[in-house]
Amino acid sequence: MRLPALLLTLLASAAAASAQTVTRDLPYTSPTAERQTLDVYAPTGAKNLPVVFWIHGGGWQTGHKGLVAQKPKAFTEHGLVFVSINTRLLPNAPMEAIVDDVATALAWVHGHIAEYGGDPTRVLVMGHSSGGQLAAITCTDDRRLKARGLSLAMVKGCVPVDADTFDIPAIIEVAEVRARAHGFPLPTNGHRQKFGNDPVKHRDFSAVTHVAAGKGIPPFLIIHVAESADTGAQARRFKAVLDAAGVPATVVSGRETWHEKINNDIGTPGDVVTTALFTFVDQALRR
Repeated sequence: MRLPALLLTLLASAAAASAQTVTRDLPYTSPTAERQTLDVYAPTGAKNLPVVFWIHGGGWQTGHKGLVAQKPKAFTEHGLVFVSINTRLLPNAPMEAIVDDVATALAWVHGHIAEYGGDPTRVLVMGHSSGGQLAAITCTDDRRLKARGLSLAMVKGCVPVDADTFDIPAIIEVAEVRARAHGFPLPTNGHRQKFGNDPVKHRDFSAVTHVAAGKGIPPFLIIHVAESADTGAQARRFKAVLDAAGVPATVVSGRETWHEKINNDIGTPGDVVTTALFTFVDQALRR
């Protein structure tokens, strides 16, 4: 049975719209350590499109750039280039090196993403869980970008997803008070240890420490699981600090979900968080 010509045309148009070119394992520094690579997903024929820069979660100890679920398809179909990065991990690299890797990868995007159809002046930085902390610190503490001859001007928006470490001293205190109150052992591989067991470092790796007016900090969409006391409290704390500095910030609470699901559902048609995210993306790109 032959399909009507109009239906064939529509199917061909849909296929073209969803087609993407994937380039994997690009090194973003030289010499390159094993995990200092990234993947680029671009709509076929992309030219000068905005860029989503994605940082995976995993507690700074696990995870990889392939954990993107539906995001590449969703963003490329929305007319964006999607970049997913690896960084070095604890305990093989210190936290300072992990944060530096994010800045180095972002600098690579600025210098090379035009070769893959992206616009280096229109980047949205996103990350889940520990990747949300890395996204937030990168978009508030501009010292590492400045050291690479860049500024936050290239970043049009930041979207941390269900992160609990915008204020690291606060989450450490909450976890340890909770343990004492319930007679549990204190954490031995918690945030205190991961961030160096040094109060100075805890403050320095906290995005709230670096928020200030006049720095060019981009707008934030802070996503968290509604039922999570810790990520919810951290989201509200971070928003209050951003508000005080005059930085636009919106908090979106995902309901009837959990830490992994809220991340994996990004890009699902009809998902409330996805709808809010793409509204934010479209608004941020008008900056």
